[in-house]
Amino acid sequence: MKLFDYYRSSAAYRLRIALALKGIPAEQVSCHLRHGEQHSPAYRRLNPQGLVPSLTVGETVLTQSLAILEYLDETHPEPPLLPGDALGRARVRSLAQLVACDIHPLNNLRVLKYLKDPLGQSQVTIDAWIGHWILEGFAALETRLARDSDTGSWCHGNTPGLADCVLIPQLYNARRFSVPLEAFPTLLRIDAQAAAHPAFHAAHPAQQPDAEPGA
Repeated sequence: MKLFDYYRSSAAYRLRIALALKGIPAEQVSCHLRHGEQHSPAYRRLNPQGLVPSLTVGETVLTQSLAILEYLDETHPEPPLLPGDALGRARVRSLAQLVACDIHPLNNLRVLKYLKDPLGQSQVTIDAWIGHWILEGFAALETRLARDSDTGSWCHGNTPGLADCVLIPQLYNARRFSVPLEAFPTLLRIDAQAAAHPAFHAAHPAQQPDAEPGA
């Protein structure tokens, strides 16, 4: 199993957390996004979108982090990333998709580069764009987690799961972009729980072999 990875990619970070939680060994292959390695012909043959992560399982190439997370959960069921009941699974998927589908794509590197270069937006405008979408998404997520009885010490119950694998990298991104987080005590409580957990620590960008100073 090979994970094509970039230390700051939040989508790849999600998979590193899951692999660490489940104790699944995977060879990490760095694909440096800021150096454009995702656009190389060799990588495009692997993943035509030119995105990370990609996970190879034998001769099969898996892409899209949420799909890979569910594959890992189906093939390595302990510890589970999804609850055993259908309503619980729907809730966790909804929380994860709120981040992965509605926040993350709008502050993805390729979107920010498009805003800056072809569209000619200033860094001030781009920073405002980033903050707006993170804050809007986090406000909704905070409300849901704070009010739901299914929220425990983690996003769902008292063990880390799929929603936590997706949330923690987005909190890392928010800090990178200096987005204020004081309005989200539930998210920060879960983040503090993750910071003390060995699997989340091992998956942190600063711990990766391709990490650069300031990760």
